[in-house]
This record gives sequence, C-alpha cells and structure tokens, in this order.
Amino acid sequence: MNNITDIFFDLDHTLWDFEKNSALTFKKILAESNVPVDFDRFIAIYVPINLEYWRLFREEKISKTALRYERLAKTFGQLEVEVSDELINHLSEEYIKHLSTFNHLFDYTEELLEKLQANYKLHIITNGFRDVQRRKIKASGIYDYFEHIIDSESVHVKKPNSKIFNHALQLANVAPENALMIGDSFEADVKGALAVNINVIHVDFDKKYDHSLCPIVRHLTEIEKIL
Repeated sequence: MNNITDIFFDLDHTLWDFEKNSALTFKKILAESNVPVDFDRFIAIYVPINLEYWRLFREEKISKTALRYERLAKTFGQLEVEVSDELINHLSEEYIKHLSTFNHLFDYTEELLEKLQANYKLHIITNGFRDVQRRKIKASGIYDYFEHIIDSESVHVKKPNSKIFNHALQLANVAPENALMIGDSFEADVKGALAVNINVIHVDFDKKYDHSLCPIVRHLTEIEKIL
C-alpha cells in the first residue's frame, strides 16, 4: 500500500468503543430513571437487538425514529418489563444526550492517529448521525486529526452505498487507488469500499472473520505494519 495518501476511518467499533460507552450510558440513564431491570440482562438482550435494527436502518428499511424507539421497545419486551411509550421516548432522548459523555477509545487509537497524521490525510466515514458523531469525536479528543468527517445523515445514503464513498473521495480530492478504508463492518466498510476500488483494512477485534478480500487486523497496532 505504498500509494496511499488518504485514510478513511469508520468510527464506532473501529476507533470509538461503542459497546463500552453505550453500556455506561445505559447504566447511568436506567438508574436515573429508576427503571426496574437487571442491568447485565438488559445489555445482553439489547446489544444484538441494536445491531439488528442498525442493519435494518442501513438497508433503508426503518427510519431513525423507528430505530431509536423500536430497539428499546423490543428489549423491554424480551425482558418482560412493561414500560410506557413515554418512558421509552424519554430513555431514547437521554441515551442520545449522554452517549457522547463517555469517551473510551480502543487501545492505541490516539497513538495510531498521531503517527499516521504525519504521512497521510485522515478522514472519517460513518453511518452515525451527524450531531452525535461529531460530539463523540470532539469529546474523545480526536477531532483535530481528521480533515473531513463524512456522515450518512448529511450525504443521505449509508455505507455500503457507493454514493457515500464517492462523495468522500470527491471531498478529499483523492483517487480510489490512493485511498484506504479502515473499518470493522464486513458489509458496510469492506464490501462497500471494495465496490468502488478503495483499498481496505478490515478491523476484526472479535476474530469473527477469515477472508482474503483484504488484510484483517485484530488490534490497531497491526495497521502500521501493513502500511
């Protein structure tokens, strides 16, 4: 990958530890709202439901409003805890409000960005919501590393749609062969970037994947070795 000039990072699950920060947010807001649930059981049920609803959202099958309401409604349903629509909507708003106040990054994130910034232009491509993602990036102290932050809400399409990748290339004024996408999602990041001939490094912290489409890393320290 000697020809790379621009690196596009995914944010959640790649640099920003979404599951850890999300769990801490729920621990705070469930306690403050006096919701009678076992926290560990709530998280165990919520996490796969949230991933499934994000897949539906990415595929344009549900709206942002539906995503935020239904993932909680289904979680409480499986917990067999009866809650009002008013409480679900309140928790949804509180979650978005407080999520960016927890700012755990994956190990070596800042060191990696510091080293890469010396030789590459760095950018973000995220399927998250504009305001929330920017708050996360700023609050976690990594905002200044990136020249462009491209979010699906602003572009009106989500990864793996080629339009968001082409928009990012145009914004950064870089050809696909000189660009690199680094992300955790096989569908959104790997297949999406490869479809428009962008180089890819697949971040797979949980060791779920084994493929030959692109290099796979299990820790962020491995990225420098590839570059």
